[in-house]
Amino acid sequence: MERAAGRAAALQRPRVLLALLLLLALTCVMLLDGYLRAEVGGDERVRTGASAGDVPDDVLDGGPILTFPGGRATTVSVPDKTIVLTFDDGPDPTWTPQVLEILDTYDVPGTFFLVGSMVSRHPDIVRNMVEQGNEVGVHTFTHVDLSYQSTARVTREIEQTQLALAGAAGITTTLFRAPYSSETDAIDDYSWPVYESLGADGYTSVFVDTDSDDWKRPGVSKIVEWATPEDGEGASVLFHDAGGERSQTIEALPKYIEKMKAKGYTFTTVSGAMAEQQSTQPQQSPQPQESQPAQQSGGGLQAAHHRATGATLYEGKALIAAVAVAEWTVPALSAGLVVVGVAVMGRFAMMLVLARRHHRKRNRRRFGWGPPVTGPVSVIVPAYNEKECIEATLRSLARGTHPVEIIVVDDGSTDGTAEIAESLGLPGVRVVRQANAGKPAALNNGVRHARYDIVVMMDGDTVFEPDTVRHLVQPFADPSVGAVAGNAKVGNRRTLIGAWQHIEYVMGFNLDRRMYDLLRCMPTIPGAIGAFRREAVLQVGGMSDDTLAEDTDLTIALHRAGWRVVYEEHARAWTEAPASLGQLWSQRYRWSYGTMQALWKHRRSLTDKGPSGRFGRVGMPLVVLFQVVTPVFAPLIDVFTVYSMLFVDFRAALLAWLAVLGVQVVCAAYAFRLDREKYRYLLMMPLQQLAYRQMMYLVLIHSCVTALTGGRLRWQKLKRTGEVGTPAGSG
Repeated sequence: MERAAGRAAALQRPRVLLALLLLLALTCVMLLDGYLRAEVGGDERVRTGASAGDVPDDVLDGGPILTFPGGRATTVSVPDKTIVLTFDDGPDPTWTPQVLEILDTYDVPGTFFLVGSMVSRHPDIVRNMVEQGNEVGVHTFTHVDLSYQSTARVTREIEQTQLALAGAAGITTTLFRAPYSSETDAIDDYSWPVYESLGADGYTSVFVDTDSDDWKRPGVSKIVEWATPEDGEGASVLFHDAGGERSQTIEALPKYIEKMKAKGYTFTTVSGAMAEQQSTQPQQSPQPQESQPAQQSGGGLQAAHHRATGATLYEGKALIAAVAVAEWTVPALSAGLVVVGVAVMGRFAMMLVLARRHHRKRNRRRFGWGPPVTGPVSVIVPAYNEKECIEATLRSLARGTHPVEIIVVDDGSTDGTAEIAESLGLPGVRVVRQANAGKPAALNNGVRHARYDIVVMMDGDTVFEPDTVRHLVQPFADPSVGAVAGNAKVGNRRTLIGAWQHIEYVMGFNLDRRMYDLLRCMPTIPGAIGAFRREAVLQVGGMSDDTLAEDTDLTIALHRAGWRVVYEEHARAWTEAPASLGQLWSQRYRWSYGTMQALWKHRRSLTDKGPSGRFGRVGMPLVVLFQVVTPVFAPLIDVFTVYSMLFVDFRAALLAWLAVLGVQVVCAAYAFRLDREKYRYLLMMPLQQLAYRQMMYLVLIHSCVTALTGGRLRWQKLKRTGEVGTPAGSG
């Protein structure tokens, strides 16, 4: 058995890894999308008023184009009667295409200084921009003031933008413009080392000497006026094709071009201006990274552009592909999570309303199922290596107030479980031995040996209160009732893991059962405590070993056979919950995977007719939605919350998370009130949401992966300590 369990565990490890990798991949996609908008803790500082004592005077007073031939700073002015139209902060999907259309209409080239994150999100626009004959330059990746950044950050900002350009248009560029820069006299002692370093790498830094100030939205006439240089002088003119509402820029641009052409001006790119001004001493532009000169769309060479090759090209394409995935995934997730969030909140509301109705109905004065059920019943205890727990289990049954026969079905135990049960000498206890065949076979064997019409099934690690059996069998006074679910409680709740499971049992399982009871579509009789009509169990063929959730399988089969399944909250059983994370993972993995198997096995219940089809019409959709679909997407809510805290609005995201936590606390508090539990355990809910719940998500994802890959599991035996020796108090 141990070797088989080891082999099963070894087979499951790749699926666990795959589940973790899926969640990691999704997290990486969301982090990439967030990085495209702003780095973690986005730096919005802009330096003003710094001294420029280290900057050469001829640079401060020179032309708008700064180069470093031979390591010496040199400025170049735009030739007279020439305009270099430059645009910052793009590409933007709304405004940049309109700018390109205007430039194409007037046969005017532009030089666009692009933000790398925007390039990676809108590669088609950049590709069209270059094919149209425009020039592009680097405007950093996240639009930060580089004078505040480390050398490594500066390098990263430039290289990532070059990769984005390589992936989008197959080129790199030697042109650079720093964010928040304007004329050369704005260079200070903090930014000068950046320009020197980039110049040494072959970059040409481009400034302006005429600023339209279109970002201020002063009106079309003012934009045209401010963008016009002194008569006859050449100019590097700044417009913006992104970064805000640019309708005034779009309206002013044609008027400006027409005005300047009427004055006899020509339009060129930065490279064109440099070539014209330095025609007497042509210089070879350095080529950063692996690149070759790129052909301008109209023929000839464009000195600032170089064809990306080798690793640069492929890494760029990979970046664009990853961003495309992120750009599709995050909005889709946003929409999906809205639906999931509404469903989860709707479930909480429905649970509260129906749980209240259930509690009032079940506890109404003089309410009853019919004449009291007083006849003896059979209690079946399947046991495999339960030496730590079996004595406490059997003694709790012997103390019961309802007459019972106790059938211990020893499923091939090797630790003396059967001998312990026999040695106790308790009245009414019979031990039935069988070769190890699994829990379903043990329960079926017990049903065959049962003498009475009502059989109670429990686990070998569970302890009943004296009145548990009496409460549990009373609903059978109604002849339509085929099975009754009891109220399973966590007995070993003193540890952190036990306390978390205690909250889960009280809030999740028992509120759910109240809701499903009123809707008459309860999906599961818990293995720890459930009662059945023997006739009903035999009618549906007994416990099946087709699934790992034999209790869910049997419950659904009873619904489909026309039997009613109800919940009796006063029938309490104290069970030993897994005491380690590994044991907990194994148990919940079996539960969730077995539930999926049972739902798939009974998928035809969706088309069942009449009263027996109620589970298919109501229960099946609810179970699939609330126990499979929404829990699978639930971890994404947490990932999205972290994403929002880092990249969107920390305060709003935190408040939203606290609001959801508050709703859950309210539901849990009401559940604790109904079960008369002490509220002190609710103090652990925030930590439960941060740690325990994430594990449950991974378990469910692991189960889904196993289901999709066709894996199978065996009935697994959890390690027991025998800690739940006597019925615990409710606190």
